[in-house]
Amino acid sequence: MADKTHIEWTDATWNPITGCSVVSPGCTNCYAMKLAGTRLQHHPSRAGLTAASKSGPVWNGKVRLNREWLYQPLEWKKPRMVFVCAHGDLFHEDVPDEWILDIFTIMAIAKQHTFQVLTKRADRMREFLSRPEDDLLEAIYTNWYSFDGGAREVWSWPLPNVWLGVSVEDQRRADERIPALLDTPAAVRWVSAEPLLGPVRLDRIGEFVDTFADCGGHPVPELPLDTQDATWLNPFKGKWEAEARAMDGSSRGPLDAGLLHDGGRLDWVVAGGESGKGARPMHPDWARSLRDQCVAAGIPFFFKQWGNYAPLLGAMPPDTMFHATKKIAGRVLDGIEHNAMPGSVRHG
Repeated sequence: MADKTHIEWTDATWNPITGCSVVSPGCTNCYAMKLAGTRLQHHPSRAGLTAASKSGPVWNGKVRLNREWLYQPLEWKKPRMVFVCAHGDLFHEDVPDEWILDIFTIMAIAKQHTFQVLTKRADRMREFLSRPEDDLLEAIYTNWYSFDGGAREVWSWPLPNVWLGVSVEDQRRADERIPALLDTPAAVRWVSAEPLLGPVRLDRIGEFVDTFADCGGHPVPELPLDTQDATWLNPFKGKWEAEARAMDGSSRGPLDAGLLHDGGRLDWVVAGGESGKGARPMHPDWARSLRDQCVAAGIPFFFKQWGNYAPLLGAMPPDTMFHATKKIAGRVLDGIEHNAMPGSVRHG
């Protein structure tokens, strides 16, 4: 854990829980995993959390509560952005509910900070945090005195200083994780598209196309029989949308989706390419698309980094990339450094 960090969108990292397991392609070159199996392999917080493989250290699924670090945010008096469990996943399937509750208690007490939680286990996050509000707050209050020694304060739920986010490296993971995020009570909901490994339409999650092949064609008389209906969830608006399409995919106009969405909306998007050994290039258009989607929706967009590959300016074809260090590649997208955050919040 560190009171200082090189992660551009936060001020400090807090690692009360370490250890994880690989669940999707975005985990392949996880920096925390490689670090836990090399330089920190003998550190008490990391020892025994990885296994050797031909491609290097790999998380073995074990998780650890580092209780000596649990209270660290209470010692930081100056307000700051705090990335929670940067070297693990707070909602990993083997993290006990009691550990999660302890961490939420600390976040409630340390109200001067803004805590940024990021998970790949969106379903478990939704399950844990969708319990009755009174039950969650009472559980936090039960912990409060033993942690702080002072009188508890009255909080509303969700905690206003906790941002909940999911990692999405491609469209499949966006479709899987974002609906659960939107269904989870949160003051701020955000997405980290890093490492970005493919194009992602955040404004069209879980798109489904009905061809009406089993009923002889489209049921609306005013539309051609070969019309198809496409339906998707738009997290920026927090609503279902639909349109009629021709067989070639061209639009024949909007439709009433006929579905209600009871969840929230996305409030922030972070995007970035991969860095480190074995880094996979991010196509410039993938980052541009996310930027443009956020601009169209009026949502803050933060471009974290190109990673180890960046566009070669003036090259032909224009999407030619060159290999470089993260520092040389930089974090400027089409001449602009994007640093937007929800409500222009930044403590450090």
